[in-house]
Amino acid sequence: MDVSAAATAAPRPGEDALAALAALLRDDLEETNRLIVERMDSPVALIPQLASHLVAAGGKRLRPLLTLAAARLCGHAGRRHIGLAACVEFIHTATLLHDDVVDESALRRGRASANALFGNKPSVLVGDFLFARAFRLMVEDGSLEVLRILCDASATISEGEVLQLTIQNDLATDEATYLQVIEGKTAALFAAAAEVGAVVAGRPAAEQAALRAYGHNLGIAFQLVDDALDYAADQTALGKTVGDDFREGKLTLPVLLAHARGDAEERAFWQRTIERQEQTPEDLARAVALMVRHGAIDATIARAGDYAARALAALAPFPDGAVKRAMSDVVAFCVERAR
Repeated sequence: MDVSAAATAAPRPGEDALAALAALLRDDLEETNRLIVERMDSPVALIPQLASHLVAAGGKRLRPLLTLAAARLCGHAGRRHIGLAACVEFIHTATLLHDDVVDESALRRGRASANALFGNKPSVLVGDFLFARAFRLMVEDGSLEVLRILCDASATISEGEVLQLTIQNDLATDEATYLQVIEGKTAALFAAAAEVGAVVAGRPAAEQAALRAYGHNLGIAFQLVDDALDYAADQTALGKTVGDDFREGKLTLPVLLAHARGDAEERAFWQRTIERQEQTPEDLARAVALMVRHGAIDATIARAGDYAARALAALAPFPDGAVKRAMSDVVAFCVERAR
C-alpha cells in the first residue's frame, strides 16, 4: 500500500478525513472486514443474516479504525491489531443491537433497524452472539492486558447505558451525570480501541495512556455532536430519525442547557415534554426553537470542540507522519460534521 500517496491528498476536515484514514489503512481495514464476515458465520442462519444487516451495512468503522491507526502510529508490524479491530467492531455492533431494542429505534444508519425487521428477541440474542465472538477474539490474542482493557470497556458501556436509563425524563440531572453517561456509553470503547493499539505494539505506559486519552476525548466530542445533531440535522444525513432523543425523553446537553437557561414558562414546557412525556407533533419544533434562542446547540458543539482539542493534544508525544496527521483530521471530522 502506498501510504505516501494517501497522505499527499490532505483531507479537508469534516469532509473526507475519515475516508482518508480508511484509505491510508486500506489493507488492514480490508483484512479486518474479511475477519468480521468470517466470524459472523453460524450454522443458525438467522444469526449471520441479522448480524450482516448491521455489520455489512458499513457505518463509519471509526472504532476499529482507531485500533488499526493506533497500532500503526506505534510502529506495530504484526497482525494482532487486525483481530482486535474486529473485536472492537463486534462489541460496538452488539451494543447497537441492544440499544435499538431498548430505544425502540426504527432506523439505524439510514436503514430499518434490525429490531424493526427481525424483532426484539432475535436482536438481543444476536447481540449476545457478537459479544461472544468479541471475547473469543480477545482470548485468541492471548494478552491479559488487552483482555482487561476490552472487558472493562464492555462493562463500562453497559453501566453508561443503564445510568442513562435511570436518569431518563429527569430534568434534575446535572451535567456531571450526563457526562458520566457519555463517558460510559461512547467514550469507553473509543478509549479502549485506541489504547490496545499501543499495547500490541509494546509501547510504554505513557504512550498507552496518551492514546487512551486521545480516544476518550474523541469519544466525548463525538457523542456531544451526535446529541446536538439530534436537534439540528437532516434525517438522511444523520442516519436515524431526527428528534428521537426528544421523543424518548433522553437528557442530553442541549436539553439541559435550554432548560437551565429558560424562564418559568419554558421550564414548564420541558417538564411536560421530557419529564411527563406529554408531547404534541408541534413540540419538537418548539424544542429546537428554544435551544436556538438560548444557544444550547451551539454551546454543545463548542463543548465538543474543547474535548476535540484535548484529543489533539494527546497525540503530541508521537512523531509526525501520515497516520498521526490522519488521526488529527479525524478529530476535526467528528466536530465539523455538525457545521
